[in-house]
Amino acid sequence: MARILYLVHRLPYPPNKGDKLRSYHLLKHLAANHEVVLGSFIDDAEDWAHVPALREFCADVFVAGLNPLLSRLASLRGLLSGEALSLPYYRHRAMRAWIDELSRGPRFDAVVVFSSTMAQYAVQLRQAMGEVPMLVDFVDVDSAKWTDYANAHRWPMSWLYRREGRELLAYEREVADQARCSFFVTESEKALFQRLSASPAAVEALGNGVDSGYFSPLPAQDNPFDPDELPLVFTGAMDYWPNVDAVQWFASEVLPGLRQRWPRLKFTIVGRSPTPAVQALAGEAVRVTGTVPDVRPYLQHAAAVVAPLRLARGVQNKILEAMAVGRPVVAARSCVEALSANGVLAGQDLLSADSAGDYLELVHALLSAPQRAQAIGQQARERVLRQFSWHAHLSRLDQYLPVTAKVAA
Repeated sequence: MARILYLVHRLPYPPNKGDKLRSYHLLKHLAANHEVVLGSFIDDAEDWAHVPALREFCADVFVAGLNPLLSRLASLRGLLSGEALSLPYYRHRAMRAWIDELSRGPRFDAVVVFSSTMAQYAVQLRQAMGEVPMLVDFVDVDSAKWTDYANAHRWPMSWLYRREGRELLAYEREVADQARCSFFVTESEKALFQRLSASPAAVEALGNGVDSGYFSPLPAQDNPFDPDELPLVFTGAMDYWPNVDAVQWFASEVLPGLRQRWPRLKFTIVGRSPTPAVQALAGEAVRVTGTVPDVRPYLQHAAAVVAPLRLARGVQNKILEAMAVGRPVVAARSCVEALSANGVLAGQDLLSADSAGDYLELVHALLSAPQRAQAIGQQARERVLRQFSWHAHLSRLDQYLPVTAKVAA
């Protein structure tokens, strides 16, 4: 059993959104065989109630509150220091003090970092404690996302986002060069980082999974839709810009054509914290739910699920969850390609779309042939059961962890 410091940029509980799902399951995996000390931030006041649940997994838990508005203002210091703005955003006096305290205590056998912005605290610990092995789960190439954002915005935000992409990539490479191994969610993200950074560091793909026991076909669940409604569903955190962009684009470019063919069709957007732009979509053709107690009934009773993400790559948990429930999914080609590395077959396990016309025709085809839609959903469920276990994916990390006797406190 090793003593591990686990640093996460957002409280890894409850597992109700993409990054939290991955960070939570990584915590569970580490805690199953090791002594874990957790350091994290809370940027949503509702999450304070969930801190006690994490103490069941961890030897110790330290959580600092992060005010998003104040952190955004603090991030502007990066313009003076020449660093990526993401770093001062997560630079917190209480977290630094806690790391100082830890560095004077029992030695850690490893430090596991979730999100590159938390690596600054791992570096702080290693400077005081010595060369503690560091593993970094980048998840995605965040620097590339900022560059994508730049391409989708006008000046001056395009300049700011492009600068963030450039500076953050330099920091990502610096972190990877210090790590025993770095991880990305797909082979394509791994290859993208290696190409952009030209780093010789050890890099692995560490895929996402899905809890196929929790997300499973349960037709007996209450139907949240109107009796005469043909429901089309999107799920995700609705304050995350790629999700906001996806539903806005779909509602304007695809939904009108679908409604001409299927007047009873209604697009339901399920997810917490919808922005004003998302709320403005609500109307006769669009439902915006906000936070729901359980997303599964919305998936279970959907005629189809769509994931028209234009600004996100990698394995999307929202897609895996819909597949696990046995629903037919139409997703962006980039998302389907990320899944194909795990054996997912476009056209059989889910459908791949590249344009508004693709989404229109593929959703129309599913609605026109319910038996085919059901068959795709069944194949999707079977694929998840065979190849998307969290344990199977996360166990690849174990070879990089030291196996030592437990260090007494």
